[in-house]
Amino acid sequence: MSFPPRYTIEPQTRRPRRRAEESRRQIVDAAVDQIADAGFHGMSIAEVAAASGISQSGLLHHFPSKAALLAAVLERHEHDDNEFLFGDGSTPLGWAAFDALVSLAARNSTRPEWVAVFVRVSAEATEADHPAHDWLKRHYSSTSSWLVEAIEDGVRLGSMHPDMPARLVSGNTIGLLDGIQQQWLVNPKGIDMVAHVREHVHLLKSRWALPASA
Repeated sequence: MSFPPRYTIEPQTRRPRRRAEESRRQIVDAAVDQIADAGFHGMSIAEVAAASGISQSGLLHHFPSKAALLAAVLERHEHDDNEFLFGDGSTPLGWAAFDALVSLAARNSTRPEWVAVFVRVSAEATEADHPAHDWLKRHYSSTSSWLVEAIEDGVRLGSMHPDMPARLVSGNTIGLLDGIQQQWLVNPKGIDMVAHVREHVHLLKSRWALPASA
């Protein structure tokens, strides 16, 4: 027998779980600010705990190490971007993939703390012993695979020229995205991140787009 939702009494065990999830979110939010300012190596567990209003022992209960906390930050970053790009269950391919990158740049221009996290961590994580090194390799591998697949799909459907060098264009696009984010952090008022990405996509279309079939 079921009851209307408004009469359902939630089990008492759910409230502590909610509190735990909220604590984890507060900790990750505080860690984002710390990493954006000082990078992973400059992040202090004690300062993150103080900023999140949680004891240091309480923080370590949720995240037993700095590496575990960094992993949670990067997981949130990846989850948010994936939701934005692929949240409707579809994967933009062809020119839609590159148009999506323009939209992502516009979104990132409203989230400077997350751009700072990515720029700082990706610079640090080039070192093989950095806890985010494998994450960074997966990030570049998956982004490259997506853009290459997008180009191959565009070629197959006739919207992109068959001679379009998929891996070269993919690498150049990723390089532009990373570089323009770094320049924007240094000079946010002087660099229009969205305009740079949009112009890159426009130039790609000018060079490689094929007219739609009648």
